[in-house]
This record gives sequence, structure tokens and C-alpha cells, in this order.
Amino acid sequence: MAIISQTEQLELLLAVYDSGSFSAAARLLDCQVAKVSRAVQHLEQQLGASLFTRTTRRVEPTAEGKAFVHKVRGALTQLQQAEEELKLQQGQPSGVLRVDAASPFVLHQLVPLMHEFRTLYPAIELELMSSDKLIDLIERRTDLAIRIGGLTDSNLHARLLGRSTLHLVASPAYLNLHGIPQQPAELAQHQWLGFADNPRLNLLPLAEPVAIRPAISASSGETLLQLCLAGHGIALLSNFMVRQAINSGQLAELLPGQLQSPHPREQVQAVYYRHSALSGRIKVFLQFLEGRLAL
Repeated sequence: MAIISQTEQLELLLAVYDSGSFSAAARLLDCQVAKVSRAVQHLEQQLGASLFTRTTRRVEPTAEGKAFVHKVRGALTQLQQAEEELKLQQGQPSGVLRVDAASPFVLHQLVPLMHEFRTLYPAIELELMSSDKLIDLIERRTDLAIRIGGLTDSNLHARLLGRSTLHLVASPAYLNLHGIPQQPAELAQHQWLGFADNPRLNLLPLAEPVAIRPAISASSGETLLQLCLAGHGIALLSNFMVRQAINSGQLAELLPGQLQSPHPREQVQAVYYRHSALSGRIKVFLQFLEGRLAL
């Protein structure tokens, strides 16, 4: 049986606390449930206190567990930063960097930049996660997320990377069949492609905002882009997604200049939970992105 280091035991403890169960913590850290359970039990024996109450569906932290996790999280963060500072003095930043972004941003913005980033920072192990819904960074053990639009989570630190203007677009094939709207009032006669489960994203930012009713809804902006290219209707999408298609003639922009700009939905922000100095990996990634994104 392999011996688990004190630091690893504490990391397993945090994973249980953040995910709410031993099995979820094991999935997050790609290890066996028995290893997680054994680490927590060993800590409880050392401390002489129960850190969690167990039920058949979930584990809940005790008051002692909450207090201990709060101290542990800060201590591990300081330890991680100390290790990173030493590594930076010795050379380039290294280790795993987990980045979350909506799938269109990953595909259209991050993927084209990966060769250059890996050339500059070969010691960083980059994990690109695609989530079309907002995630809890701590629960998913994610270092950095890139989000489009205004933020509502006050616990997040944010850095504005730029703005990506919104465009109403449709394919030439669709417009040949249904006509080109010349005024906002004509938009009601058309078929719309919109986001599922997020009504805010289906509000057209005109002088008088208009809520669309999609004929086809999707959870992913990339799916909407492909539906639009295939001639299924009109979509409201960010410039970083549609610029190339507009330039190549695959999509046509409708009512240019009539959408409100700047608009909160145009913001592209990097968000993270750090309350102190950024880790070296996050810092160099943000510095790399600035000036390279084609928003």
C-alpha cells in the first residue's frame, strides 16, 4: 500500500470538501475512492476530530472540518506559490494549468494559439475544458476560466481581455429564400436560432431590445454557428465566431450599425479565484493571450 504524503492527504481533503463526496473527489483527482477515504480517515485520527458527517448520498463538513479546510486551503496556496516562485527563479513555469471556456472560444481562439504557447512554455501541462454553462472553479479544480459577457459572481477576480462585437448573421442561402430584413420590425418574420436555457442571450440589443423566439435552440454557440451556416435561420453571435465566415461570404451581416455597442455581452474576461499573487502559470498564460486574441 503506497504511503500518502501529508500534502497529498490535504489535497484529497479539499477535493472531498469542494465536490461533496468521496467518489466525486476520486473522479476529480483520477484516483481510487479507497485512497480518498483512507486519507481523510488518517487526518481525522491525527486531529482527533471528525471532519465530515457521512450519509448515503453526500458528506457534509462538520464545524471543525470547515475551520480546518479554511486554514488548509490558505496554507496549500502559499506552499504552491512558494514552489512556483522557486521554479520561476530556476527557469520557466511548470505544472498543470486547467483553463475552462465555452467551446466556440476554445475552438476559434485558443486552439490556433496553442502551438506558439507550447513552444514558449513547454513545461506547462495545459488542460482545455469546454463548458457551455458556468462552472464552479473551485469544485471543478479549474485555475482560470474565460467568460463572455458581464459577471455576476462577486467572488471572482476578473481581467478584461477585450471586447467582441455582436453581429446578426444569416447564410446567403437562407436570405435568398426568406429575404433580407432592412428594418428591425421585419425581424419578426424570420426564423431564429437561439440559446437554450439562457433567455438573456436571446435578447437583441437594439435601440428597443427585442426578445427572439428560436425555431431551433442549442446550448452551444458553436452548434448555432453551424446551424446558421447550414441556412436554418438568423443568429446573434460574437465577432470572434463569425468574422471569417462574413469575410469569406459564408455569412452575411444584417442591420449593420443598428445593434447597441458597447454592450456588456461583448466583454471577454479571464476570471480566477486567487485572492493573492497569481500563480506563475496563470500569469504567463494571461500575458500570452493579451494582444494575440482575434476578438
